[in-house]
Amino acid sequence: MLSVNNISVHFTGTYIFDEVSFLINDRDRIGLVGKNGAGKTTLLNVIAGEMEPEKGSIASPSGQSIGFLKQEMNPNSPRSVLDEAKLAFAEMLALDKQVKKLTDELAERTDFHSQDYLKLITKLNDCHERFDLLGGQNIEENVEKVLGGLGFERKDFTRPLTEFSSGWQMRVELAKILLRKPDIILLDEPTNHLDIESIQWLEDFLVSYPGAVVLVSHDRAFLDNVTNRTIEITLGKIYDYKASYSEYELLQAQRREKELSGFNNQQREIDQIERFIERFRYKNTKSKQVQSRIKKLGKMDRIEIEDVDGSAIRFRFPPSPHSGKVTVEAQHLSKSYGSKLVLKDLVFEITKGEKIAFVGRNGEGKTTLSKVIVGDLPYDGILKLGHQVSIGYYAQNQFEMLDVEKTVFQTIDDVASGEWRTKVRGLLGSFLFSGEDIEKKVKILSGGEKARLSLAKLLLNPVNMLVLDEPTNHLDMRSKDILKNALLQYDGTLIIVSHDRDFLSGLTEKVFEFRNKTIKEYIGDVTDFLEARKLQHLNELEKKKMAAGSLLRMDAPSQNKMDYERRKQAEREQRKVKSRIEKSEENISEMEQKIAEIDKKLSHPELYKADFKSGGDLYQAYEKLKKQLETEMGAWEKLHAELEQLINQTE
Repeated sequence: MLSVNNISVHFTGTYIFDEVSFLINDRDRIGLVGKNGAGKTTLLNVIAGEMEPEKGSIASPSGQSIGFLKQEMNPNSPRSVLDEAKLAFAEMLALDKQVKKLTDELAERTDFHSQDYLKLITKLNDCHERFDLLGGQNIEENVEKVLGGLGFERKDFTRPLTEFSSGWQMRVELAKILLRKPDIILLDEPTNHLDIESIQWLEDFLVSYPGAVVLVSHDRAFLDNVTNRTIEITLGKIYDYKASYSEYELLQAQRREKELSGFNNQQREIDQIERFIERFRYKNTKSKQVQSRIKKLGKMDRIEIEDVDGSAIRFRFPPSPHSGKVTVEAQHLSKSYGSKLVLKDLVFEITKGEKIAFVGRNGEGKTTLSKVIVGDLPYDGILKLGHQVSIGYYAQNQFEMLDVEKTVFQTIDDVASGEWRTKVRGLLGSFLFSGEDIEKKVKILSGGEKARLSLAKLLLNPVNMLVLDEPTNHLDMRSKDILKNALLQYDGTLIIVSHDRDFLSGLTEKVFEFRNKTIKEYIGDVTDFLEARKLQHLNELEKKKMAAGSLLRMDAPSQNKMDYERRKQAEREQRKVKSRIEKSEENISEMEQKIAEIDKKLSHPELYKADFKSGGDLYQAYEKLKKQLETEMGAWEKLHAELEQLINQTE
């Protein structure tokens, strides 16, 4: 457990946090949310101990460990992927080295009965025991599992880390944190450098992780699948919800409605008091009443509400110019970078008006094919664009192609033509650039502002095919929703590369999966694709089991009957254990709720004075509940092990 106690941090005279307090419990899954600049990353830095709060403190048990993945890092290691990941096991590796050293020393000695020899043996045994206790025997296995889950292939393990892009190097940093198994994991935008498969693997890992997880993300699906608690940062305060992100959005709307009602009532009262003061300020007969109301205003605890940010990208793509029925046609298309083959013998057709998602692991060729289609890369084979096809292209690094010395207005005005010449300011306003913002130079814009400016340029020339490569990078959730709505209304052909499942859901009608240098088509959106991939994976497992089982299968009817009876008995036993697990989980949930209630009281004793009158009773109940929870968790784990054993017996 980690306690954040009345911390305050301010920048440029404004408090980011003002006496904020909350607890991070042992198995919490917390999503930090708030407007850009609200202080989410700052709070992670404070919790990680990389920034000192101006007031307050962070308290945690002695020896508690924290792993922190920052949003931007610059790893530059000369090691291989495998060796760098193994650094997570620094203590184990040191112990292994010590064991080898002690073993060599013993091999050279002959004074078998001396005290020094016995001390060496004792030291060697201690090192062995500690090594085994930490799980040193499974280092290789654990490293391979995590690296594989994050998208690395076995052939990548021995490659120098410097051969990989910064995104892949960030994956190794993430792997090191996961392998280290700290008590608390802090993640700042962890999905930025991951593909869909790796994100799903990370979700599964974090859901079952034995420690606490605190994360910042603009990926709604990721937050919903991982978190069970949401902390909103607003106006220097926090609001703590025991809910996932989508549930939080509903609860937040209800809270704001109440706050707005209270704010409006208070404003009416203030207006009445101020009118009275102004009216009777100079009348002696009313001086006491005036002074009374002035004091009342001074003592009033003013309700503050955060302005609801109504600003979001507002636009629609212009109607698509006419084109032929076939938009793109490829025959035996291949692409290599030197000796490295990326795409091999692709055959596909994209027809007018289709909306297609390109998905797959990073490095499988999604961006490469996008660049081939728009004419930015040479290739082998045949690629034909349909009659009168005009393309609008948004690259992953599109904002890097902007002229940094131009202003926002010049960037658009220089390429605007026709009716857009008189609508430049209106267009920029739709993308949240107004007033002095339009005179800012591109070089001082944030990543999100550059992304919006690049999207604005797409509207200047009506096109009948859009190719968008990760367009949601740097966009907040509201802007992503507006962009998605505009794309749903777009009447041209759409090709979109993205790892954001929530953004893709319902947007496309076909999926191209990139795998092993080729593509496979799936009908439906990304949700249908993920279900199909899951089913396909299960079918492959079933085939393997059947193939293995066929070697052992006996043809005798009596044997089949015996197998059937054993299977039915095993299923009955499984149902019993599952029932006990459900009961155990109910107990755990009830105890965690009681502990959370006491945590709240201990964090705010001034609000629960009555509960502290009985001396140490509250603390005793707290400790008793913690012990009961620990016991119940142990029983729950044993039941799961028993269930797993029963399942294995039937396979």
